[in-house]
Amino acid sequence: MSASATDVAAATLSFDALSVSRAGRPVLHGVSLDIPPGEITALLGPNGAGKSTLVLTVGGMLRPTAGTVKLGDRDLTRRRPEQIRAAGVAVVPEGRRLLPELTVEENLRVATYTLGRDEAKSGVAYALELFPELEKRLGAVARSLSGGEQQMVVLAQALVSRPKVMLVDELSLGLAPVVVKRLVPTLEKVAEAGVGVLLIEQFAHVALGLASATYVLEGGRIRYHGTAQELKENPDLLHSAYLLRARPDTDAAAPAPEAN
Repeated sequence: MSASATDVAAATLSFDALSVSRAGRPVLHGVSLDIPPGEITALLGPNGAGKSTLVLTVGGMLRPTAGTVKLGDRDLTRRRPEQIRAAGVAVVPEGRRLLPELTVEENLRVATYTLGRDEAKSGVAYALELFPELEKRLGAVARSLSGGEQQMVVLAQALVSRPKVMLVDELSLGLAPVVVKRLVPTLEKVAEAGVGVLLIEQFAHVALGLASATYVLEGGRIRYHGTAQELKENPDLLHSAYLLRARPDTDAAAPAPEAN
């Protein structure tokens, strides 16, 4: 995909000196990070580093104490979640948050409530094109789905609005390796279509296999920013025990698999 410098600037989601507190305790300290269009950017870090806090802040669920969030020249700092979604930023939070008593189709429709009729129809068709497995499960109640199917639905919910930027918090959490391998090509397709993707991932191997640029967040601060290739070639840079966990297909380190 080619884009002019103007196009790239307009679609880049940037955090500048972002600081956030939760329950009166500082969690993020001056975090600066760019998510360019058409690329997957990885954010790595140990538990408690502040990764999920960053996602919730960008999505409008938490308010920063300092710094800015901008999509191109548009300031999204302290905007409400619905305004941020309307601007083109979709957030997939950790935990596969679905409406469990609704069907797959109903969950997808809920995600289109801010869209016009034609946009909603087109968005659902686009999501189902990316996840054809869901076609057969449209009438299934969300709580009856496997973990992998639920993850497909939450990704589909984010994609129905055709976002410019998508933030995915813990893609592989609790999923069998075979399911993760199914989801990875979809993220690549989304990025190839021009969407900027921030991938927060517990397994460095998964993230580094997808990403162009990588950030390491530790103690609420960015400790490293460079290419994914550099990290792959210099494993000593992955200095925390968390980041040095085994590959997801290593039984000793992988999370308990769910049915796929």
